[in-house]
Amino acid sequence: MKDYRDIIIKPVVTEKSMNLLADNKYTFIVDRRANKTEIKNAIENIFSVRVDNVHTINIKGKPKRMGRFEGRTPNRKKAVVTLKPGQKIRLFEGM
Repeated sequence: MKDYRDIIIKPVVTEKSMNLLADNKYTFIVDRRANKTEIKNAIENIFSVRVDNVHTINIKGKPKRMGRFEGRTPNRKKAVVTLKPGQKIRLFEGM
């Protein structure tokens, strides 16, 4: 079994994700192999909250260039987690 802290990599702090906080939705970058059930269990155990819904998005890496060298940014998976009414994650308070 994976450790919960290996599933949740980092929170996403963008203007769009901060606007979603009003709807009780929190955005995280997660392990690309994690499924919705694993993400839900990880959020509930790490932050001691009740999760209502999980939406996941696979994001393909963008092509980048450094002079004549071409490469890509890494592929990643993003999860938008909706909490049950009355639940909050303290990590995002004050942002």
